Amino acid sequence: MSAGEYDTGLADEFDEGPARDVPDLLPSAPELPSDRFLDRELSWLAFNNRVLDLARDADRIPLLERAKFLAIFANNLDEFYMVRVAGLKRRIAAGVAVPTISGMMPREVHTKILTRTRELFAEQSRIFTAEIRPELAKEGIEILRWDELEPAEKDRMNELFAERIFPVLTPLAVDPSHPFPYISGLSINLAVMVRNPTTGSRQFARVKVPNVLPRFLQLAEGRYVPLEDVIARHLDQLFSGMQVVGHYTFRVTRNEDVEVEEDDAENLLVALEKELLRRKIGRPPVRLEVEDDIDPKLLELLISELDISEKEVFLLPAPLDLGGLFSLTGVDRAELKYPAFLPATHPHLAEVETSKPADLFAALKQRDVLLHHPYDSFATSVQRFIEQAADDPHVLAIKQTLYRTSGDSPIIDALIEAAEAGKQVLAVIEIKARFDESANIAWARRLEQHGCHVVYGMVGLKTHCKLSMVVRDEPDGLRRYAHIGTGNYNPKTARQYEDMGLLTANPIVTDDIGRLFNHLSGISQETQYRRLLVAPDGVRTGLMERISAEIDNQRAGRPAGIKIKVNSLVDEAIVDGLYRASQAGVPVDLWVRGICTLRPGVPGLSENIRVRSILGRFLEHSRMFWFAAAGEPTVGIGSADLMHRNLDRRVEVLASITNPAHVQEITNLFDLAFDDGTVCWLLDSDGRWMPRTTDDEGRPLLDLQEYLINAKTRRRPNSPSELPTRDATGH
Repeated sequence: MSAGEYDTGLADEFDEGPARDVPDLLPSAPELPSDRFLDRELSWLAFNNRVLDLARDADRIPLLERAKFLAIFANNLDEFYMVRVAGLKRRIAAGVAVPTISGMMPREVHTKILTRTRELFAEQSRIFTAEIRPELAKEGIEILRWDELEPAEKDRMNELFAERIFPVLTPLAVDPSHPFPYISGLSINLAVMVRNPTTGSRQFARVKVPNVLPRFLQLAEGRYVPLEDVIARHLDQLFSGMQVVGHYTFRVTRNEDVEVEEDDAENLLVALEKELLRRKIGRPPVRLEVEDDIDPKLLELLISELDISEKEVFLLPAPLDLGGLFSLTGVDRAELKYPAFLPATHPHLAEVETSKPADLFAALKQRDVLLHHPYDSFATSVQRFIEQAADDPHVLAIKQTLYRTSGDSPIIDALIEAAEAGKQVLAVIEIKARFDESANIAWARRLEQHGCHVVYGMVGLKTHCKLSMVVRDEPDGLRRYAHIGTGNYNPKTARQYEDMGLLTANPIVTDDIGRLFNHLSGISQETQYRRLLVAPDGVRTGLMERISAEIDNQRAGRPAGIKIKVNSLVDEAIVDGLYRASQAGVPVDLWVRGICTLRPGVPGLSENIRVRSILGRFLEHSRMFWFAAAGEPTVGIGSADLMHRNLDRRVEVLASITNPAHVQEITNLFDLAFDDGTVCWLLDSDGRWMPRTTDDEGRPLLDLQEYLINAKTRRRPNSPSELPTRDATGH
């Protein structure tokens, strides 16, 4: 996967405000302890350490995949500083002296973040220098420094510099007539000290390493050199007549938050475009990475000119920004990567007798289809659903939400095709999706140009729900078909993210979705739905009601239990509800990829709660909810994580799953995730995540994702859709 595609869930607004008031599930119960919450920022850093665990794991993870996890770690940390740390610094600068839910003041949290980041950077450098780089070299893949190049390779790099690099470089000197240049966020730069041989005076200059060229230049098969090394070797050509005294790489991370006051903006699209332009300049720095052998006086100059605190400076061995290791994903060495995997068409959508694509509308008249990506192909299910609707003369309308999509999206193309064919097309585009704002603005304008109705959701709320609806004219009247998902309509990330989706023609569900689309595009005040929970009005209250029901079931001796899978668990009201459930004896299983502020295993508070995390070749991204409901499980999937932003400031949807086979499939997924024989990380009451990859005798445990690849590909078109269970041997 490319940079930025291992989404961390950070790319959204800073969120530390209190949740909406929710009544206590047990008003007469003892007061919950004040130290019951883990800090969310430190919990996120713990998540990124789990990504480092994958880079460390030579027993289970192929070598080039381990290098990719180092790159993912680096990109994740960049985003964390651009969004979370930037927001924390804003609070400190504004004098907001309100403690976080963990009880720490913002300055204390910032200090702990910086300390923990140094530890993580040190470990990342150690893994790269002592493990991955030498192991790559043994396999004939070398990342070299200039002095390690062969004479013929240096000659080729000299030619490349003259022809392709030198023309795009812009050296910027600093003197009374040349102010210190603006350093763009995340760019790699060379800090150069030059000396005038005539006067002996020294002068600082900055050279930006261009991002239009590969970060690691290929010398020959399996041999690479960092671009900045090639530039550094040729600095004398940039500063002719001057003596280059020293050069060092550095990198600045800036606040990349986007702030648009929607209530005051006559046109949200125009206002956001202006704000994106402002993002490019004037953003304060939140982190400075410099080469660890930098001249102290030069470092002092950078700190002063960038107006950054010394405690926010990180001295690192070269090369900086190991996100550049993403370039190694193109190396053609299959034995050093995960085995090739081709998603299969869901058996209920596959044509058995012919090679032509299945008629999805005919299939959905027979049954709902529960999809599990990437194991079930996105292209032959969700993408095909929209493309068939665009091409079908009986389809009258298509309504679609878009939060993030790919640069060459077939979804966009299909919507344009439908509009040009005379169909009514509504696209609800979230142009405030962080870091995708510019792309989404471009899609919005393109769709409008081709006759689509484009709306930008609701003032004050982000539209994060994943919905598509088709209205079709059939012999027995109009029929609606719909897709509800947990992931974005992005064909590229659908091959790398684990997500769930429901394709359905159920009239109750499609009526709910139709009314929700009217709510998004019109002025209706709809808040009540039969098969959906919709935020900001209904998700938290709906989940709290179900938690309360499980407490009642436990007390009455009926089957009770709660299983939740999310990317992040932060919302205090939900966490307290789960604590109350645990105190009542309800078993609670939480499957959390990233942030978790709940402390499991605390006597008298959470001894009935287990928290596990699973990371692997696919990004675990689905959100699933399971309640025992006295023996008739209530199950749902949707777009919402359990955070304030999702429950209070977004339009989110959770849809109930009622087909018994689908309920069983989701039940089996939870059972596999919490099986003692499955690889995972276990959270303890102190916030430590403990990896579990082998049993007590050192035998490897089952990798859930690899198991699902094998299990799903064994399915046949007429086989049951539920996930096969595993026997005692793990097969």
